[in-house]
Amino acid sequence: MKFKIFFLETRPQFLLLSVVLAFLGNSIAWYDGVFHLGYAVLAFLGLLLAHISVNVLNDYYDYRSGIDLATKRTPFSGGSGVLPATMLKPGQVLWFGLIAFVLIIPVGVYFVLARGWSLLPLLFAGAACILFYTPLLTKIGWPEWAPGLGLGALPILGIYFVQTADYTLPAVIASVPSGILVHNLLFLNEFPDAEADKKGGRKTLPIVIGKAKAGVFYSALTIAMYLWIVGSVIAGVMPAFTLLGLLTLPFAVRAINGALHSDDESKLMPALGGNVMVVLLTQLLMGIGYILGRVF
Repeated sequence: MKFKIFFLETRPQFLLLSVVLAFLGNSIAWYDGVFHLGYAVLAFLGLLLAHISVNVLNDYYDYRSGIDLATKRTPFSGGSGVLPATMLKPGQVLWFGLIAFVLIIPVGVYFVLARGWSLLPLLFAGAACILFYTPLLTKIGWPEWAPGLGLGALPILGIYFVQTADYTLPAVIASVPSGILVHNLLFLNEFPDAEADKKGGRKTLPIVIGKAKAGVFYSALTIAMYLWIVGSVIAGVMPAFTLLGLLTLPFAVRAINGALHSDDESKLMPALGGNVMVVLLTQLLMGIGYILGRVF
């Protein structure tokens, strides 16, 4: 029974993000002619542990600050609900998050020694995003960049480096959509929690600039992400098959409509679901695009 509760504490529905990130990063490396199955599996394990750690630590800090006691939970926001329901003690959740973080260290050390020291700055940046996101970065304004970087762009570059032992400009360019998508995943999910977050001392974008401007900013970033893919294909930096990512535009339209009418719950809730589909499917389709780009 306890195992099931700890599993729920990880917010497993969001861990699919790690799967598509790993798939995309490895697909880019495979497109460039390099793929090592063992490295792929170990890197995915490290990424999954990082994702679990940040989810669990976020839950712990949000409970301690009172945010999760004041927020209205949705399938996309409001935490796991484990601590408010007293299914686990706060100390258990804290240790769970810290243990997941500690387990990442030997994975990182191995890859630094096996693939190169150039990976180290990326790992330190990712670790900082995990440890400082909720207790510090959410309180100083525009915290959404941290998950966009630490659980978006950096995993793509890290997995690419693990496979190729190199960073390339095309790989950096290919990581930008992931950075924007994960930024926007957290961004839109913050809309329902704005009042509770404000009481808890957070300074997220919907709080700092207001929901109306935040909706416009979210929309602009979403459009920019698609334009980035199109522009990269036109420039010959990404294979034409990555335009498959544009197939998620109908979900993006739903998400943008909800962001621009965030006071209307009948539009915001479908928008949150559409946003998740955009984040997951766009990266999945881009990964398929890289595979097709090499095959054909």
